[in-house]
Order: sequence, then C-alpha cells, then structure tokens
Amino acid sequence: MEVDGSPDRFTEPRPMEYSGRNQKTPQAKCCSPTLKIFIGLLAFCYFTKSLTGAYTKSTITQIERRFEISSSTVGIINGSFEMGNLLVITVVSYFGAKFHRPKIIATGVLLMAIGTLLMALPHFIMGRYKYDTAAAHTNDADNITVSTICSSDTQNTVQQLVSGCLKGEAESSPTWVIVLFGNILRGIGEASIGPLGMSFIDDYARPENSAFYIGCLHTLGVIGPIFGYSLGSLCGSLYVDILNQDSVTITPQDSRWIGAWWLGYVVSGLLTLFAALPLWFLPRALPENPQSTKLDHPSNQHKHTLSITEMAKDFGASLKRLLTNGIYLLYLANSVFIFNAYTILVTYTPKYLEQQFGQSASNTNFLIGGISVPAVALGIFLSGWIMKRFKLSLLGSTKLMFFTSVISLVCTIPLFALSCENIDVAGVTVPYQGSIEVQNSSRHLLTSCNADCGCSDFQWDPVCGQNGVTYISPCHAGCNSTQGAGQNMIFHGCACIPSWELTSGNSSAVLGQCSRESSCTKMLYIYLALQSLAFFVYCLGTTPFFVVSFRIVDPALKSLSIGIFLLVLRVFGGIPASIYFGALIDSTCLKWGQKKCGGSGACRIYDIETFRYIYLGLVSSLRAFSYVLLWMVITQIKRKVQNENQMSKNTELQTVCAM
Repeated sequence: MEVDGSPDRFTEPRPMEYSGRNQKTPQAKCCSPTLKIFIGLLAFCYFTKSLTGAYTKSTITQIERRFEISSSTVGIINGSFEMGNLLVITVVSYFGAKFHRPKIIATGVLLMAIGTLLMALPHFIMGRYKYDTAAAHTNDADNITVSTICSSDTQNTVQQLVSGCLKGEAESSPTWVIVLFGNILRGIGEASIGPLGMSFIDDYARPENSAFYIGCLHTLGVIGPIFGYSLGSLCGSLYVDILNQDSVTITPQDSRWIGAWWLGYVVSGLLTLFAALPLWFLPRALPENPQSTKLDHPSNQHKHTLSITEMAKDFGASLKRLLTNGIYLLYLANSVFIFNAYTILVTYTPKYLEQQFGQSASNTNFLIGGISVPAVALGIFLSGWIMKRFKLSLLGSTKLMFFTSVISLVCTIPLFALSCENIDVAGVTVPYQGSIEVQNSSRHLLTSCNADCGCSDFQWDPVCGQNGVTYISPCHAGCNSTQGAGQNMIFHGCACIPSWELTSGNSSAVLGQCSRESSCTKMLYIYLALQSLAFFVYCLGTTPFFVVSFRIVDPALKSLSIGIFLLVLRVFGGIPASIYFGALIDSTCLKWGQKKCGGSGACRIYDIETFRYIYLGLVSSLRAFSYVLLWMVITQIKRKVQNENQMSKNTELQTVCAM
C-alpha cells in the first residue's frame, strides 16, 4: 500500500513491498544488532506484562471471595487496567514517538512493576481469612465456639456474632480499592509498550520482516499467559494464609476456598521490575538504518526539535487527518465489537469453567495454561510466518483475518451443548420434598425438618447427604450430632435427609458439596479441545489485526493510529465489557453469601445453564456482528484499490499518447 499524503488515498502494493515504506538498498542490513536487542528486551516486557495480566484473570474468583464482592465489582477492578491505560495512551503514543522511545517504554514498565507489587499489599494489611464452618473454631477474643448444627444454641451463637460485629470486630475495610489502584498504575505503564514498541520496530526493520517481528513479539507475549496461568494454578492450590495450612477444613473445590492470590503478584512484580532496567541503556535511534526518520536521526535531532506548543498544534492536525479516514473508522468499529468479545473470553473463561464443570480455580488455571494458551501462541507465530512467507498485501491481510475469524466462530457452535447439570442443593436448585420447581426465596431454605433449628439464612457451610443432595449447612440438613473433627467430620441425625426419599435411612452427611457426575470431566476436556482449536484458527489472523491498523494510514500517523486504536478499544471494549458482563453473571446467582455485618458477599452458586447461554451467546453475537463490519472493510479496500489502479492505468495511457 502506498500513501500519497492523504490518509484515504492508497494503491495496492506490489507483492514484495508494503505501503508507505521506502525500499532498502540491497546493501542494507537485515536487522541491526541494536534492533535485535531491542526486540528481545521488548519481548521480555511483553512476556512479563502478559504473565501479570493472565495471573490477574486467574485470580478473579479468589479476589471476589476474599473481599466478599460481586462479579460486577470485580469487573470494575479488571477494567481499571484499561482506565489507567486510556488516561495516557493518546498522549504517550503521539508525543512519545518524538522523544526517546526506549526510555519512555522503560518508565512505563517500571510503573507496571510498582502497580503489580501494590496489588499484593492488601494481604499484608488485612487480618487472617475466617470462614464459617461446622468444624468448630474459636474466637479468642470472646471465647465463642461457632457451630452450625441444629441445636437450641444456634440462635444464641448468631446473636453473639452480631454483637461482636456491632463492636467493630468482624468487618474489614474495603481494601480491594488498593488492588484497583495498583491495576490502574499497570494500565498507565502499559500505554507506552504497544504503540512505541511496534512503531520503533516498524521504523527500523525491513518492510517484509516487520510483520514477522511483530508476530514473534506477540508470540513471546502469549507465552507469558502459559506461565501466568501456571502460577495461578500453583498459588490457587495454596491456602491464602500459607502459614496456617494445617487448620484448614475446606478443599479447593469449596466455594469458600481462597488461594494465595497475593503471592503471584509479588513474583510477577519483581520480574517486571527486572524487565524495565535494560531498556534505559538503549539509544534513541539506529542511525545506521536507512529507514531512520529525520526526527530520530542523530545528525538531525537538533534541527527538528519542536516546542510543546508546536507539537500540540501538529497533534490536532494529525488527529483530524486520522479521523477523516473512512476505512480506518470502519475498521475501528469492527475492532470494538471483537474486543468486547475478547475481553469477556479472557476475563471470565476461568470462572465459566469453574462453575460449568465443577473445577477448582487451581485446576482450571492449569488446564487453560497447558491447553488453550499454547494453541494461541502457535496460531500467532504462524500468523506472522504467513505474512512473511506469502508477503500478503493489505487486501490479502484483511481477507486472512476474515476467513480465519469466520472458521473460528463455526468451531465454537458445539460448545453450547457441552455443560453439566446444576448440583442438587436443597432449597436452592431442588426443593426439600421433591417437587420440580423451586422459587428464588430465602424462606424455601427452611422446611418442617429444620424450622426449629434457628438456622441463619446467610450461612454457607455445605454438606453432602448420603442421598446425593447438598445442603447449605448441617443446620439446614437438620443434623443434631457430629463425629470426628476437621475435614473428616461426619454429621448424624440429619432430619431433612430422609424427607427427600421419604424413608427413615440415609440420615448422615459429610462436609463439602456433593461431587458432579463423572461425565463432567470428560465434557471439560472436549470443551477445552474445541475451544483451543477455535483459538488457534482465529489467531492465524492476529498479526494482520495490528498491521492493518497502521497500513491504512499515512506513515507519519502510525504511532498515533495505534494509540487511538488502543484507546478506543479500551474505552468501548475493555472497560465496559468486564463490568456489564460481570453484572450479567450476577443476575444468574442463586445463593448469595452474606457478610457478618450485613450486605451481600460473593455468590456461592449460579444457575449454570443460564450462565452458559449468556456467556456463549453474547460472545458469539458480538463476534458475528464484528465480522459483518470486517467484510465491509474488505469491500471498501478492494474498491479503493481498483479505483487507484484504474487511475494509474489512465495516467500511463495518457503518457503514451502524449509521446
């Protein structure tokens, strides 16, 4: 594609070249040693930032439970990264290109490291995590033994807990705001890496190698999530208070389990800090490269230094030129819809797998990191190789995006049929007496078998009855005696369990929810295989996704086009998607946890069928609409190329006739 000064005028490039780029002489070096060092360091920055990003996604459920907040609030925390990014992305992408780009990137990576370490801070200022359990624990301050079996003392125990709450003993401050602020700092720091890094590579690499380098960069960046999810799996298997593992009476499958979510932020924060240091020692430009811009070339830097006022005026004119490019705006609209779907997938896939297939956070993160992420990495790498091997034109790149996207969408259709049934929870998903429907009301948690037990509605201490039904606490199961201690505790004399089968037997229960059916694990692996195939096919068109965004504009607007591109994606995709979809997830909650001092906590159980249709249906709809817009982009590019080629032929014909 060749640009003649107007962002809307271009012609189809020859197979061996890209638009807006001067061809190198045969003597030009393929890639200077300094550029290779820069690409290597930038790849490590991509690795650390993607590792932290993936780890953040893997801790969504843990953060929700630790701070007793809803999915929509967690969505705000997740979206705060985009909020911080959009605060500076446009300014950094435009003005940063006129200064020392490697040092600006280094500053951004340093901010990311500080923000990541800050996200772990709440763990060290909060008290130990305490959960209600029938395996009695003692409050040292008041010497109160908390018990959730059916007894005449249960109501007195609840009253004592409320009394302690009124004294200010039970509630902690909303320290999740610190996590939010740390994520905002991460977003601010990340703003410099993409626009300045990719434009720096595009300025100093051979035209046919630029797309390949960017593809390799993103491939190495995708390796980060493999380690991020693996780190999330490891930390999720450790109890949040590492030094108190022996006193834990719940398992990682329990909805009250919280892993060592803070530990991964410490590890990734230190890695990010290490990644920032070497970038400070790189030069501003590569003078030996013929493609070095006049502004960056050392011999011309003193001649082209602009004042802030002059750059601000030039910014307005450049922005106007960019926003009057019709094809760029249409491509931007397509990208907004696909980025909404991408945000939902990346943010809530771990939670979806946990709820649909009854997996622990640790196991879910391990499977995502070991199966899905490698497929993404391979797809991105091959995407860059395809661009380099076949030297695709702008039109060819866009067509590659379209066909891989449509095939990927078709591969996701079978996912709608892969799920497990909701577990049977008495009074929540099934009634006590065996009728088919259950109304969503707390009074259905109580029935004649437990009406005199004084059970608290906000309790969630599930037990599994011998009839295969889960009860939200031993009290709600009507159990009146216990045997054993800790995780081996067994409850006897459970009056509500026989009422299910209308027999006099099966009156005992054990701690924890009942297991899902055995076919659930098989469905999970089928789901992951199909999802990984869809991810792989889609990622074959990933490199063109970024390359097209700055090939359809004037070369002087490359950094600004990427900055505006990422800004719009975050404002209309990254931020709202995680929040509104979190609210949609909250709407499927069947049983909310309650804070001891009042107010809703984290959701304990969801209607997984509704969850499935909302999750898969919304993502598929967003993708389908975005592909319609992408087809319109292809037709506009094709029409423009044909017009430019016709004008070129007419000019040549007039020249021949004049001779």
